Amino acid sequence: MKTTLTIAGSDSSGGAGIQADLKTMTVNGVFAMSAITALTAQNTTGVTDILEVPPDFLKAQIEAVFSDIPPHAVKIGMVSSGRLIETVADCLTAFQASHIVVDPVMVSTSGARLINEDAIAVLKDRLLPLAELVTPNIPEAEVLSGISIHEEADMERAASLIGNAYGCAVLLKGGHSRNHANDLLYTGESIQWFRGRHIKNPNTHGTGCTLSSAIAANLAKGFPVTESVKRAKDYISGALEAMLNLGRGSGPMNHGFCLSGEYVKGPDC
Repeated sequence: MKTTLTIAGSDSSGGAGIQADLKTMTVNGVFAMSAITALTAQNTTGVTDILEVPPDFLKAQIEAVFSDIPPHAVKIGMVSSGRLIETVADCLTAFQASHIVVDPVMVSTSGARLINEDAIAVLKDRLLPLAELVTPNIPEAEVLSGISIHEEADMERAASLIGNAYGCAVLLKGGHSRNHANDLLYTGESIQWFRGRHIKNPNTHGTGCTLSSAIAANLAKGFPVTESVKRAKDYISGALEAMLNLGRGSGPMNHGFCLSGEYVKGPDC
């Protein structure tokens, strides 16, 4: 079995962060491991508190994983401070990690700021150059590229600026656009659009975490970047179409929508 490591924050309500990553990776057929960067008190209505993990403890978690069960792919999500980003970059460099997917989480779905201003420079300098793929949404891509994004041509330019600056592929997610929800994959050699299939579901908590984790799982299994993105987007569509409805705000998706078998059944089955 292939293995994956998620380095991200914990979501106490289970819809995003580490919890979403572990569910997604498991359903996508890999053995999932984690290194927690922060504890968050949050639910579908918002984030109420964040407690960062000390850098030394984050380092100990990552080293414990790599020294015993080296991951075939690594997904990086919420890393809220420069010191923690430095720690992650140092560890991944030391262990020569491969198939690194960076989801540059800056703001939660509910609007809470999840990264310090000083950390953005460290993210650009230390972490993005290690990535095989970066998965920003439109606001994040504007920060990383330094340009405003209003239309598809802007998305193409921003993705190429990011990819060329850091030597990585870029999946620029169009979900924050008022006009469409199409995603753009820039590989350095080609540009490919993934046209969004409209799914009328207001419960989208954790979509970014889920997408990047599914991509990492598929990279770990040996699929190339383009196929990994396609498979991950198909998985997200299925999770949204399951129409799970939990909580009073933007609820989570059903990560286990495709699970079947004896141990999934309830007493009435």
